[in-house]
Amino acid sequence: MPKRQPESNQEPVVQRIRLRYAKRGPLRFTSHRDFARAFERALLRANVPIAYSQGFTPHPKVSYASAAPTGVASEAEYLEIGLRAVVEPARLRLALDAALSPGLDVLEAVESPLNGGGSLADRIDASSWRIELPGIARHDAVVAVRAFLDAPEVLVERLTKQGRRTFDTRAAVVRLDCLDLEKLSDSTVSDLPSEVTDIPCAILDLVVRQVTPTVRPDDVLSGLRVVADLEPPVPPRATRLAQGVLTEQGDLVDPLAQSGEVDRPAAVVGTSSL
Repeated sequence: MPKRQPESNQEPVVQRIRLRYAKRGPLRFTSHRDFARAFERALLRANVPIAYSQGFTPHPKVSYASAAPTGVASEAEYLEIGLRAVVEPARLRLALDAALSPGLDVLEAVESPLNGGGSLADRIDASSWRIELPGIARHDAVVAVRAFLDAPEVLVERLTKQGRRTFDTRAAVVRLDCLDLEKLSDSTVSDLPSEVTDIPCAILDLVVRQVTPTVRPDDVLSGLRVVADLEPPVPPRATRLAQGVLTEQGDLVDPLAQSGEVDRPAAVVGTSSL
């Protein structure tokens, strides 16, 4: 790959690449700011020809979309980079993946149109989550989920940058279900890394729309505590499985699909309720 961009000579962007990456294991505790620093160092180590902004303090042209909260795992984090030289997306993915710590894994790299095609943020309006509740029996989780879905609203309180706010979590939830492990194949349950070994362990399937303020998995768990006094004896484990545009059928359309002639064909990355 061409050498890194010299800060004294900002060249124009000639290629844009969108990446999907994962936060796994202990690296789920990496904050968004820490990941951004690690990613910029990885760009340098991999000699990626990243483009820089103009001005006295140039910054790498990297834009992020809907970063997951600190402490949750994710298989579907997205970002876009602007490059000053054309590279092969597959080679770029391998180079960046090797330059990042294990647990911060670059899974896909797709070229996007240089002009037009919209932003990554335009392609994400909902997220799919798996929430593991160690020490909670499935029956208790089913009762709590039913109470949550039957409620006209479920108000919870959270401290935000604007101060402590009360908001409705129910309105943002598109789907909430407790998976029946007996009806699922072993591969369906264990296809993602998990540190939960407690028995029993209820597993929730959650799809939530992006609203303001953002409704996070821990907000939904707070809602379950409000309506049914459901509280796991040990911390739950949340993993974001997918992000995308929600269809009328309840599927999530892959944000790396159909951004123009360059991107790959459309694909569905989320499925309707089991």
